[in-house]
Amino acid sequence: MTTTLERPPAQPQPDERVARVSLARRLLVKPEFGALVGVIVIFVFFSFESDVFRSMEGAANWLDGASTVGLMAIPISLLMIGGHFDLSAGVQVGTAGLATGIMTTYWGLNVYASMVVSLCLLLFIGFINGFLVTRTGLPSFIITLGMFLALQGINLGVTKQVTNTVQVSNLNLVPGYQALKDIFGSQISIGGHKFQIAILWWIIFTIIGSWLLTQTRFGNWIFASGGDPNASKNVGVPTSRTTITLFMLTSAMAWFVGNTQIIRFSTIQAQVGIGQELIYIVAAVIGGCLLTGGYGSVIGASLGALIFGMTQSGIVYANWNSDWFKTFVGAMLLLAVLANQFVRRLATQGRR
Repeated sequence: MTTTLERPPAQPQPDERVARVSLARRLLVKPEFGALVGVIVIFVFFSFESDVFRSMEGAANWLDGASTVGLMAIPISLLMIGGHFDLSAGVQVGTAGLATGIMTTYWGLNVYASMVVSLCLLLFIGFINGFLVTRTGLPSFIITLGMFLALQGINLGVTKQVTNTVQVSNLNLVPGYQALKDIFGSQISIGGHKFQIAILWWIIFTIIGSWLLTQTRFGNWIFASGGDPNASKNVGVPTSRTTITLFMLTSAMAWFVGNTQIIRFSTIQAQVGIGQELIYIVAAVIGGCLLTGGYGSVIGASLGALIFGMTQSGIVYANWNSDWFKTFVGAMLLLAVLANQFVRRLATQGRR
């Protein structure tokens, strides 16, 4: 007579969708969490180093510096989440301002019409970048590097040819300038202290960009295109159209920033924006965007830009040698990349 042993029933595996996750882990896997901690640490540090830094005047200064970087970091973060880079983003800022200034002050075109034409020009540049990336299969790094070099030469060559100098000036003398300055280059008063209106535009575009990324179908397409473009294409995600749109959005923001600068100062140099493209990328990476795509945050990118602005002004207020600023930026980039890799692994493990 044989005895059969009954096996105990298998224990049900917990559903990962309803598994309890600690608050610390939920915070760590947020792309913008590291940048938020960095903002707090840097603010506290420089507040102890300088009384001016924590004053309203100091805040107005470092917020102004952060806003220019932050505006461009928004579309750059979207593009990086989509799996691409745009090394021509910085020089496009100069292209936009120069185009508006030349058409208005030297060719006599109405300032509003000049801005529309320059917008069309920048959108065309963005379309070319996106089209070449999607059609050739070459890395966006190579395509946009070529566009960067081309626009750098065009900006300088055309400006010299038209103005006999390396700048475009006197936009403040054209009809309609004051109305534009009220919108793009004025100041707003908060508690009796003056803040540049660009800061307000930065906040508005951050909200719009975050909504676009997290609350719309297009945002899902961005994440899918950057995470696994082949798989995304197989399930019907229009990866090519998404990529082209992202490049055009980057160019549109370059148009906005470039025109904001020439309207605010009424002059712009042919070299404006050159070298800034790396700062935009650094801000996005500090904000949690992975260099490999598929992961990141618009809010994090804006926080990364805020870290940049706070540090740039804080070093001056603390009476340090400003030559060390780029050293800090390089160190922050390396730390951000390492931290993002750790968070990515943590998030991946959390899904297993």
